Amino acid sequence: MQQQALGLSVLNVTYLKNIIMANITLTFTNPLPEGVQIGNIAWYVDTSTGLEIEMGPITSISINPVTITINAATGVVPPTAADFIFYVKNPIGVVSSLKGYYAEAQFVNESTKYAELFSVGTEIFESSK
Repeated sequence: MQQQALGLSVLNVTYLKNIIMANITLTFTNPLPEGVQIGNIAWYVDTSTGLEIEMGPITSISINPVTITINAATGVVPPTAADFIFYVKNPIGVVSSLKGYYAEAQFVNESTKYAELFSVGTEIFESSK
């Protein structure tokens, strides 16, 4: 699997409301991957230490110029141009109920002998989108 560098070029940090949270704005020279969405969690690998650092949820995405804004917790150091930036889907944000989906099942006993249904079970999961 080939990895494409996104070309991080500009970093801008704006602190909000008593330094409880900080907006980190990252500007890229290349387009973002198609799967990046508001609510995804932005991370980076500090290339000097090899540590993975969670920045926080992506709060805005801009196409021209290509930027993302991240609502980072206090103390999160912004990445450098040498760091590897990646994102993870927010598991809380993509979990939902089965709204609009249903299933019907009909059980037929074609035997002439007495039969009793003990249990019926199912497994439902959301496939990746």
